[in-house]
Amino acid sequence: MTAVQAPKRNRRSLTTLAGAMALAATSIGLWAGAGSTAQAAALPTPDHVVVVVMENHSYSQVIGSSSAPYINNTLKAGGANLTQSYGLTHPSEPNYYMLFSGSNQGRTDDSCVPVGSISAPNLASELIAAGKTWASYNEGLPSQGSTVCTNSAGKYAQKHNPWFGFSNVPTSTAKTMTQFPTDFTTLPKVSFVVPNLCNDMHDCSVSTGDTWLQNKLSAYATWAKTHNSILAVTFDEDNRLSGNRIPTVLYGQHVSPGSSSSTTYNHYNVLRTLEDLAGLSTHAGNAASASDITGIWN
Repeated sequence: MTAVQAPKRNRRSLTTLAGAMALAATSIGLWAGAGSTAQAAALPTPDHVVVVVMENHSYSQVIGSSSAPYINNTLKAGGANLTQSYGLTHPSEPNYYMLFSGSNQGRTDDSCVPVGSISAPNLASELIAAGKTWASYNEGLPSQGSTVCTNSAGKYAQKHNPWFGFSNVPTSTAKTMTQFPTDFTTLPKVSFVVPNLCNDMHDCSVSTGDTWLQNKLSAYATWAKTHNSILAVTFDEDNRLSGNRIPTVLYGQHVSPGSSSSTTYNHYNVLRTLEDLAGLSTHAGNAASASDITGIWN
């Protein structure tokens, strides 16, 4: 039996259609690849991130205030300002636990937490499990790893240092502020800096805290601009008068100078961003469902 051939016009149409489909498939593949690359490259991969947590001031008390020239004229002007950044609750302590572990871990007040009483995942335990480095620098802490609840001489309060509550975070990683290195290459992958009760603006003025930031962190901030590193300054909560809207600024080599974001973010978004900046594959507590901070990276 002789095979019946399709008319030439139909064969040409089929060939054209097949070519178009192949081109479309290729285009889709290229687009998908580009999308995957863009998604993976959405956040930078800094060598060091230093997070400073200040206390009990609203966005409008700090941002735009003449009492905070370093925060405004250097960190904000040369970095990024999150205009809709929020604490999650009151008082202080549960906010610190949320920022560090994605949950208040049952903390609802400012009482001293029994050391090592919590085993939940947190930023430090994730870093350690991934073979990355972590430390906290705690002003007023009597000595490295000290588990005291307070130190009146140094205006220190453990309620601002959530890492002590976790059994999976070695107390030896809690250092004094005097141990903050001058050779910034020796800093951990991620670290927290917690000023004492005066210098964090809790008991003293905005101006006091701003001056402290300049004196203690400006050298690192300047270095970070050219050494693949980031400084983040945020607050635990507001003054209870502004809907818990707080200042949060980021500064460093990968932060677009003078940028801002009006997206609503909270402590869980900051934690998620810290985890992803560090290249972690795990996310603690509510950070797992939080989005990263975007729109400020260059």
